[in-house]
Amino acid sequence: MQRRYIPAVVLFVTLLLLLAGLGARITAVPAFTYAAAKEIYLTFDDGPSTVVTGHILDTLKRENVKATFFVVGDRVAGREEVLKRIFEEGHTIGVHSQTHRYGEIYSSADALMKDADACAETIEKITGVKPHVYRFPGGGEHPKSEKRLREAGYRIVGWNAVCGDEEIRGADAETLCREAVKTSAGKSPVVLLMHDSAPHKATAEALPLIIERFRAEGYTFLSY
Repeated sequence: MQRRYIPAVVLFVTLLLLLAGLGARITAVPAFTYAAAKEIYLTFDDGPSTVVTGHILDTLKRENVKATFFVVGDRVAGREEVLKRIFEEGHTIGVHSQTHRYGEIYSSADALMKDADACAETIEKITGVKPHVYRFPGGGEHPKSEKRLREAGYRIVGWNAVCGDEEIRGADAETLCREAVKTSAGKSPVVLLMHDSAPHKATAEALPLIIERFRAEGYTFLSY
């Protein structure tokens, strides 16, 4: 019996048609969509204090979470070991101010830089590391000072969520946790403002609840 061979050109055209059909099916498949990563920065202002900062550090160590502490230089005296512990346990220490006296700090850009440098010197003297992040006392926008700070190598860090430990008088731990969740809704990254100065015992009590809640929601904890 005589064998019949399919011409090469027919095979080639058939192959092209098959590939074209496969490509159409591939492009018709919807692209994968990825949810935005959920990230949160826990930040603490106005410390260090002996008891409150200590309790906060205990919780962070137990939960294996790193945070950022914006310190007031004048409050370090007598609490050098607390500041050293913050550093040694792997948290970031940032400049908040040396005095926390708004009238003096904001009298001019030069005054603010002098205050920031004094706080940075206090931190570096104890930890051996120059801080690289800065948070304005009281927040707000200060364009001239921002330019000077960036030129000096600082990253300026604000916040976009609060736990309410300054805004809600007499708030307990559960209230602070609810406020943190409410003000963080729909945000990523979340930069959560809290305080670790002496009057804020409720903040230390709220911290385990806050970590538990955000961890359950799939957030990753970061520091600067």
